[in-house]
Amino acid sequence: MQTANVNLPVTVTVRHEQVTDALRQHAIKKIEGLHLDYPRIIEAKVILDVQKNRHIAEIILFCANHITIEAHTEGKDMYAALDETSEKIARRMRKHKTRLLKKNRPHRNESIRTFEERYFNDTALDHPEESEHDPEPYIIHPDNYSVRTMYKEDAIMQLELSDRPFVLYKSARRGCLTIVYRRKDGEYASFDIKE
Repeated sequence: MQTANVNLPVTVTVRHEQVTDALRQHAIKKIEGLHLDYPRIIEAKVILDVQKNRHIAEIILFCANHITIEAHTEGKDMYAALDETSEKIARRMRKHKTRLLKKNRPHRNESIRTFEERYFNDTALDHPEESEHDPEPYIIHPDNYSVRTMYKEDAIMQLELSDRPFVLYKSARRGCLTIVYRRKDGEYASFDIKE
């Protein structure tokens, strides 16, 4: 996973004062240092304002999925105000991710369809095919997986937020079971499961 923002367009604007290269580099370094977890940042704007003895730093992040996160801080020093604002932005990004994860958790009253894993022991291999009884499976590790109805975009977002290699869901558009997964080249692929 990428942990730093690379080639991110950052616009630094200073009001009522000239911007110095050191201040611009400090602002860009703070934005690029934000942990790239979720949401993915598309563009960033930094607005620095000086009014008498007040230094105001404001950061606005335009992120994927039409998410806008902003924070501002007032201080006596522009560098300190910028540092505190970047910390606020990082906290709000974490808060947004936590809120999103809580929203996507299944509720207790939702019905959950589960698929059980089945493994056969060695005696199943020697079992004659013409027998009337099927061999009895035993479960090594049961894992419940909830199947929810959602759109492909929501499944991709859930895949980005989880550490699972795939997401199984019921397509809200077509009504069939679908698996979406990440390919080796980083793109997403999906296929339908015939019932």
